[in-house]
Amino acid sequence: MTSETPIAVDIQDATKKYGSFTALRDVSLRIRDNEFFTLLGPSGCGKTTLLRTIAGFETLTEGAIKLFGEDIADLPPNKRPVNTVFQQYALFPHMDVTRNVMFGLQMLGQSEPEARKRAGEVLELVQLSAFADRLPSQMSGGQQQRVALARALAPNPKVLLLDEPLSALDLKLRQAVRLELQQIQQETGITFIFVTHDQEEALTMSDRIAVIAGGQVQQVGSTRDIYEEPNNKFVADFIGETNLLDVTVTDLGAGQATCILPGGGTFTCPAADGSHEGAGHLSVRPERMAIVPVDGAVLSGVVTRRIYLGTDMHVEVTLDDSEVMTVRVQNSADTHIPERGDRVGLGMEAAAARLLVD
Repeated sequence: MTSETPIAVDIQDATKKYGSFTALRDVSLRIRDNEFFTLLGPSGCGKTTLLRTIAGFETLTEGAIKLFGEDIADLPPNKRPVNTVFQQYALFPHMDVTRNVMFGLQMLGQSEPEARKRAGEVLELVQLSAFADRLPSQMSGGQQQRVALARALAPNPKVLLLDEPLSALDLKLRQAVRLELQQIQQETGITFIFVTHDQEEALTMSDRIAVIAGGQVQQVGSTRDIYEEPNNKFVADFIGETNLLDVTVTDLGAGQATCILPGGGTFTCPAADGSHEGAGHLSVRPERMAIVPVDGAVLSGVVTRRIYLGTDMHVEVTLDDSEVMTVRVQNSADTHIPERGDRVGLGMEAAAARLLVD
């Protein structure tokens, strides 16, 4: 995508209040056409509320939402060129799969032959042609989820909204459906706006992510930007695993910070916008740290826990000031993993660490 890609959804200073409670506060986002865009955040952060305002199920207290340049504030949900896939599939239990997909099309005025033809096309897209005559009760949860997706895709919406549609599936099935969703989005070219609290889902599928907390956007960026260059402590801690080390910042300049580490050593690394001298937090991912000899190490401590995860091992090291750091060590035949009680040094590359603001 380029800077010339049309904007599918333009959210401008969106605020939503329920009495004295503010669910969304000054949210502004520009979501591009043909983009897989994810709203990511913990439960209650406002992401589903934002999705519902796009769909028309909620009205904004302040602000505006435009779809392809058109203000949709006065359009009811059934007049908006969007469709929604919910957590609950809401399939008609007495109708077979084809009839479930056809129903919405016929409500829009399509004839039965037209609706049946289109249902066949989208069922083929979601790989359910062989199940066209089955009732929902005769299908697995993953298959029912794909029927709900086919039903939402059938009218060719310009934007598809997905409200945690994978949350009811088991882990293996979720992983498989993620790939299917990503492929379907690429094949159809429809803008997908996906809501989830699952960081792995967001990182796996998205072109860009908006991290939301407390009704406000914390950061918007590509999956790599969000993971590698978090804006603040919340984003770093919410996306993946990270070590957050309390440091004292002594110097800032040109996007770099010099910090005093626990134990008195100094370390220079990239700094997020808004960083300041004084107390700060150094973020470094467990896979970007290494166990090294104590002599010459930037940090040292004692191994207090080892967690076996199959492909790798998480080694927890308690520093002399009682802070705990986690190092991710890949399991291999020639890798030495220290035992509990061993004193070890910790190494980290400057480019792999980042000074954060609160």
